Amino acid sequence: MKKWLIPVIIIVVIVFGFYRWGVNFNNTAVKLNENISESWGNVETAYQRRSDLIGNLVNTVKGAADFEKSTLTAVIEARAKATSINIDPSKVTPQQLANFNKVQGGLSGALKSLLVTVERYPDLKANQNFLKLQDELTSTENQILTARTRFNEATKPYNNHIKTFPNTLLAGLFHFESKPYFNAEAGAEKAPDVKFDFNKKKN
Repeated sequence: MKKWLIPVIIIVVIVFGFYRWGVNFNNTAVKLNENISESWGNVETAYQRRSDLIGNLVNTVKGAADFEKSTLTAVIEARAKATSINIDPSKVTPQQLANFNKVQGGLSGALKSLLVTVERYPDLKANQNFLKLQDELTSTENQILTARTRFNEATKPYNNHIKTFPNTLLAGLFHFESKPYFNAEAGAEKAPDVKFDFNKKKN
């Protein structure tokens, strides 16, 4: 073998090694990012289900002629804000996720106030449609919690992949940025309480 071929072969091997590293990094990052997008879709689906149920709940509550309009208005406005935010999971920023969290938390608070107010309406509490919606809301809050948890679980391996050395050297080159995690909503360590003591007598 000619001596000049040795450095050429070494260079080719090194270049090929870097090429394979880049391809593997990119393909893995893409797959992990797709998992995040899928998980985000499940988050949106769970929140959309809650939004739909709240719409039905509001219509049911409207049947109580003397029900406080301000309470209903607060829920309707909070629901409108919550459904107006659209996030692209491939480009989500910490600020976007924080805003999303904030408006969803505002809707949770308005919903909780609505359901607590219902306590003063025996006929409404006994409405079978309302009772069914209440049970479905409880189930949906659990689905939301699960979807958010799985979103975080999908985000972690992606962040680990692009942040660990030497992959971090390629992350900027391929325009991969870390994703934020869901944090608990401020003042909402648990899902809105949508259960009532139906044996409690009205004062």
